[in-house]
Amino acid sequence: MKLILASASPRRAEILSDAGISFELLPVEVDETPCSGESAEAMCTRLAGAKARAAVAHLGALSEPAIVVAADTAVEVGGEILGKPASPEAAREMLRRLSGKTHRVLTALSLVRLPDGATRSDVERTEVRIAALDQDEIEEYVATREPMDKAGGYAIQGRGGRFVESVDGCYFNVVGLPLARLCRILKELGWSPRTGG
Repeated sequence: MKLILASASPRRAEILSDAGISFELLPVEVDETPCSGESAEAMCTRLAGAKARAAVAHLGALSEPAIVVAADTAVEVGGEILGKPASPEAAREMLRRLSGKTHRVLTALSLVRLPDGATRSDVERTEVRIAALDQDEIEEYVATREPMDKAGGYAIQGRGGRFVESVDGCYFNVVGLPLARLCRILKELGWSPRTGG
């Protein structure tokens, strides 16, 4: 039973590869604009589901069993959703918002088994504490360009890891794919790490 990762994220692909899990990559694009009044958890759940459905539609009829894996990650601080910064100034503002505070990282998973269409979804939540950052630290970090394609404007697995004081929950969730929870759901759908299916 092959796995199909419906994602363009190199970080999600790297997590699976490093864990020795074989998969095929199928990047999909969906409109990630938050709906008015939508919570971070509701947004992640909606977007992960949309990505999974887009991948299933693209695949059409398959000749062999497969599981589509889709995910969406968001950062929430003080009830505000922080997506990917659209500009260096937006990245600076996000880092100022996170500085000296604890924020929540949520990743929604949406899995579809083919050809029968059985679905599973779940949400992982992790609390992350960021050190108090001075303006020079923020400027130097934004200048690396690392924050620009990361939800919340930082990468825990990169240079941004220097600012992380504590993680309460799944580390891989903060990177973008909660590995242990994903493997549990895959097993529920009949996937085996020994055979890949």
